[in-house]
Amino acid sequence: MLSNQIMQLPFIKGMDLCQAFFTGAVRPLLSQHFPHLRYAAGRLGGGSDVLGFDTPQSRDHDWGPRLTLFLREEDLASLAPAVDDMLRQELPLTIQGYPTHYGRHADGTTNLEFIDQHPVNHLVEFTTATRFFHDYLALDIHKPMQPADWLLLPSQSLATVRNGRLFHDEVGEVTAVRQRLHFYPHDIWLYLLAGQWNRLAQEEPFVGRTGDVGDALGSRLIAARQVHNLMRLAFLLERAYTPYIKWFGTAFAQLSCAADLLPLFDQVWQAATWQQREVPLNEATLHLARWHNRRQLTTPLPEAVSWFYERPYRIIHCDQFADALYDQLQDPQVRALPRGLGSLDQLSDATDILSYPQRYRKFAALFAGDLEHD
Repeated sequence: MLSNQIMQLPFIKGMDLCQAFFTGAVRPLLSQHFPHLRYAAGRLGGGSDVLGFDTPQSRDHDWGPRLTLFLREEDLASLAPAVDDMLRQELPLTIQGYPTHYGRHADGTTNLEFIDQHPVNHLVEFTTATRFFHDYLALDIHKPMQPADWLLLPSQSLATVRNGRLFHDEVGEVTAVRQRLHFYPHDIWLYLLAGQWNRLAQEEPFVGRTGDVGDALGSRLIAARQVHNLMRLAFLLERAYTPYIKWFGTAFAQLSCAADLLPLFDQVWQAATWQQREVPLNEATLHLARWHNRRQLTTPLPEAVSWFYERPYRIIHCDQFADALYDQLQDPQVRALPRGLGSLDQLSDATDILSYPQRYRKFAALFAGDLEHD
C-alpha cells in the first residue's frame, strides 16, 4: 500500500528516476571512492518501469530508484562488498523527492520508505554480465547462440532486455549482448512467423463451425484466441517483442498497425452472430496478409477470403503463408526444426514456465526434432 508521503509526490517515470539516481548519486560516489572501477550500470530485467508502462499505482511495490552494477568477474567478490557498504553509508536519503531506502512488504516485495539517517537499504544490485544473463535468461553469453537458444527465450524477457536502459558501460559486455538480442536472426524470424500463421490456420474455420452448431460461447472464445494470435503475429511483423500479458494490449496499441486493427477487433467483440464475427476477423487477418506481402517475405500470396472447402465458412487459408515462409528458410539448422512449433512462448503462455529461466532448458528436446513424428 502506498504511503501518504509517496502518494503526494509528483509521479516520475521509473526509468527516468533510475537514471537520475545513477547520474546524480551513484556515479559521483563511485568516481570519488572507486575511481579505477570499470563497470556498466543500467536498469534491465523485470518490471513495468523497464517497459515504460509504470503509472502512479506502480509505486506500491518493487518500484523506485534502483539499478544493476555489472562488474568484471575479478572485481565482484573483491570490491562489491566495499561498494555496497559505501553506498549504504553515503547515498543521499532521497533523489528527486523519492527515498532511496527500501523496506519489505509481508509478501517479500519491496516498498519505498523515508528514513532520516544512514544506513540506506538501497536497491543497487551487483553482478557480472555473465551471471546476469545466465540468471535472467539461462543464457551462456560466451557461447554462439544456436537456433534452439533463440526459441527457448521468452519474448517477454527479451522485451525487457531490449527496452531497458543502460546508463553507462565501459566494459562493453552488456552492450554487446543487448545488440545480439535486439531481435531474432532472419531465419529464426521467418520460422516464428510461419509458426504464428500456422496457429491461425489451425483454428481458422472454427469460429464458424462452433457458431453453426449453436455454441455461441465457443465461437466467441475461439475468436478471442484468433485475435490474440493475430496480435502476436503483428508484433513479429513489426519486429517487436511481445511483453508480459499484463502489458500485452498496452504494447500492442503502440504498434503502427494497431490503428487499423483495433476497430476490427472491437467489431469481433460486439458481433452478435458468428457470421458477423467472421467478417472483421477475416479483414484483420487480411490486413496482416497484406503486410506480409509488402515486406516481400515470400512470393506474393493471395489477399482474399474464400470458402473452407465445401463448408459455409469463409477463411484466408493461413496455412499458405506458413508454408511459403518455411520454404524461404536458408539456414540448415533452422530448416531442420520441426514445422509448426515456433518458440517456447508460442507453445505455452504459462507463467510458471516463462518466468522461471531454470525451466527453459527442460523443453530443448521440442526443438531437436526428436518429437516431430511422435
